[in-house]
Amino acid sequence: MPESRPDPTRRTITWLVILCMVAAAGAAWWVFYKPKSETAVSAPAGQSRPGGRGAGPRGGAPGMGPGMMADTPVRVAPATTRSLDIILPALGTVTAYNTVTVRSRVDGELISVNFKEGQRVKAGDVLAQIDPRSYEVALAQAEGQQQQNQAQLANARRDLQRYQTLFKQDSIARQQLDTQAALVRQYEGTQKIDQAAVDNAKLQLSYTRVTAPIDGRLGLRKVDPGNLVSAGDTEGLVVITQTQPISVVFSIAETQLPEVLAQVRAGHTLKVQALDRSDEKVIATGELETIDNQIDTTTGTVKLKARFDNADEVLFPNQFVNVRLLVQTRNDATTIPTAAVQQGSAGPFVFLLRDDNTVEVRQVELGPINGDRVGVNKGLVPGDRVVIEGTDRLRTGTKVSVVNNDATIPATPGEALGAGSATRGSRNASGSKAP
Repeated sequence: MPESRPDPTRRTITWLVILCMVAAAGAAWWVFYKPKSETAVSAPAGQSRPGGRGAGPRGGAPGMGPGMMADTPVRVAPATTRSLDIILPALGTVTAYNTVTVRSRVDGELISVNFKEGQRVKAGDVLAQIDPRSYEVALAQAEGQQQQNQAQLANARRDLQRYQTLFKQDSIARQQLDTQAALVRQYEGTQKIDQAAVDNAKLQLSYTRVTAPIDGRLGLRKVDPGNLVSAGDTEGLVVITQTQPISVVFSIAETQLPEVLAQVRAGHTLKVQALDRSDEKVIATGELETIDNQIDTTTGTVKLKARFDNADEVLFPNQFVNVRLLVQTRNDATTIPTAAVQQGSAGPFVFLLRDDNTVEVRQVELGPINGDRVGVNKGLVPGDRVVIEGTDRLRTGTKVSVVNNDATIPATPGEALGAGSATRGSRNASGSKAP
């Protein structure tokens, strides 16, 4: 009888099953029986782990034995009473009160320019001269025509006087007297026309002297002497911009408008500061001049204009500036650092330090903000100490130690402050402070 042999396919499957079982056993051994690292081995009670960096039970500080837990280091600041300025920040643009493009009112050759670019001028100063000869000729012609008509008027008036005498003597007809009187009135009308022509010729001649219409600072010259200029030129000769005084236009939110209106209607003058682009240096100080008469519905803001004397001309037309509007100064306001304020679902709150070095959550009602200080309307009194650094590891009842020096508050719970901390506040199992 022939000898039976195992099926090759079944033998392969058997070996695969055995290999899978061995691999599973090895993985289970690695998970449950792998060697512990040196830093994870528990140190004997009352002794620190090698190197002083092992984490103690419950995240205690380095060098702490079982049952020991470090206090959370924080930095605190007291609530103080001080004067608090209510300041509204805004973005503004320096705007000139008047800007004039000086143009020629007559046609002619520009024969001289009597100004330097950038100089300050007064209203009435002669800036340029246009060739006046053709306008002098026109004036002479108008004056000659006027003299001719004046002679005719004088002769007609003498004839009228004679006719009136003859009419009284019943020597001429009434019609002849009326005709002469009408001729006199005609010449009188002609005389007015002639006078208007003379006045117009004088006016055109005066326009050949281009003068400054306002006080201000000149820009760059746009036309050189020798060029022909005309009244239709839109480019003009030069631009004059009034820089003293000057205004700054800025916008505030419509929600901030009521408190500004209340001060304005009470007759108070509101101080306005203009700062540079970095929002650090005050470059000019002025006062609020006016408020626009409507709110921009697309942005929900309203425009305001402030007036600056600008005696030193530090403000330049179209310059971008940061604006601070001082609305009001509140005396004896309770203030805390803005870093102490946290936001929660119930509104703003702070971590208040209690006498037993634990913290509690205190809801507060905030007032105006000025720089790094914020007013507190309700919730705190002067002298209360609030946490300003290390708040991310706190909750009600957390034991803390106050850091008074420049040591950095660690970002990781349980991490040491490092050398130099004045009040580490680590406690052992009996509750006494560690040296």
